[in-house]
Parts: sequence; structure tokens; C-alpha cells
Amino acid sequence: MVKIELLLDKTLEQNASLYFDKSKKLRKKVEGARKAVLVYEKKLEQLEKKKAKEKETYDQQVDAAPAKKEWYEKFRWFFSSEGFLVIGGRDATTNEIIIKKHTDNNDIVFHTDLAGSPFFVVKSEGKDIGESTLKETADATVTFSRVFKLGQSNSPVFWVKPDQVSKEAQSGEYLTKGAFMIRGKTNYVDNTIDLAVGRIDSGQLMAAPLSCVKKHCKNFLILKQGDKKTSEIAKKIKAKLGGHLDDIVRILPSGGIDIKK
Repeated sequence: MVKIELLLDKTLEQNASLYFDKSKKLRKKVEGARKAVLVYEKKLEQLEKKKAKEKETYDQQVDAAPAKKEWYEKFRWFFSSEGFLVIGGRDATTNEIIIKKHTDNNDIVFHTDLAGSPFFVVKSEGKDIGESTLKETADATVTFSRVFKLGQSNSPVFWVKPDQVSKEAQSGEYLTKGAFMIRGKTNYVDNTIDLAVGRIDSGQLMAAPLSCVKKHCKNFLILKQGDKKTSEIAKKIKAKLGGHLDDIVRILPSGGIDIKK
């Protein structure tokens, strides 16, 4: 029920005129508000289109395959916190290639006591390699070995000079592809599973110990052993850092994995 107040000192026609004038003013206000809403809706639509376009451009830039990959990207690789390039084998074939073709006299070679472990090589470029790089490479060597898949936290890791690594087997023994004999003193380094993924300035995604990733990447994710599939975690990494799923899966260790909260 609508209540209408009438002014007793005015006639019925005068009261009606007053209400008519009020209704006209209210209609103008409503019309003005409607126009304002339309203007803001249009601006919001334009902002959303601009944001979507910017995201599309960013995704295209992130997902675009680089015109030329660096030579070391066929292996496992990272830059230490001191700036040294470190490369590692993915399998028996790449282990063989690294030791035979990409290891120089002043480099340092890492391996674990486990059979089938990857070889990692610190490329010295004639510079002195510091303790932090030695520790980071030891961590990477164990992280990308079977230790990660087995759910263990560490395993004996040692380093030697290149001239201590030989394809010459002991008498009566045979070395399979990717396997080498280590002769002389071995230098063991304390290690632990340590892994993060970030995007370096050149646009590549780098999987390495956290201290290396923090040094070279603005945005990164810390990973750990877990029960998630590599493909599932790769999708989460892509959502956060961009990149191609295949490339992300390729840089991760084998075995159950998860993102550290």
C-alpha cells in the first residue's frame, strides 16, 4: 500500500503538480545514474580487454620457444651462486658426452657412490671454484640421482679432477656406456636434496639448488620430494613461471615431487 502525503494548504491540483515535478527530478536522477553505470561498465570492459590482451602477449612471450638454445641445454644445467656454469648428465649417453667432449683440465667432476648416477661438471673457465659452488654441485648431483626417487635425503657425493676419470677398465672388467673408472683421491662433500625452479634473465627456466635460484631468479618455486606426478607439478610451475610443459618436465628430477609451501 502506497502512502501519499497531501499538503492541506494546497489544492488537489497543486499537490498533484508538486508530485509530478518531484517525479520528473527523480527520473532525471535515475537516468543520470543509468548513464553513469553504462559509462563505468564500458570502461570496465575496456580495462578487461586490455588486461586480457596484455596477458596474451605475456604468455606468447613466455611460451615462445627461443630461436636458438644454448649448447648446454641438452644436458642438466644451472649457474652456481658464484656464476659458474654446471652441467650434468641426463642418462648414460649424455654422461658419456659430458666427460668426453665438455670437460676441460681445470674443471671439477662430481659423482655419487650409486651406480647409474649422473656426472656433474663445474666449468671453471680458468677461475678458482669456491666452496659454495662445490656444495651446490654436490646437492644437485644427489638431487638428480636415484636418491630423489628413492625418497632419501642424501648420499655420498665426491668430486675429482678430470684426469682421474678414465674409460679404461680394470683388467677383466667392462665399463658400460656412461660409466667411467675413478682413480686416485676422491673428495667427499656433505650434501642434501635441494631443488628450486626459477626463470633467469635470459628467459630460461633453471632447476637448481635454492641458493643458485635465489641468486639468478626473481620469481621461483621451491620443490621437494612428494607423491605428486611430475606432469601435475609441471602445470603448476607453468602457471606461476610460464614456459612449455615439456621443457619444464625435462628439467625436473624423476620420482614423486611436490611444491614446498
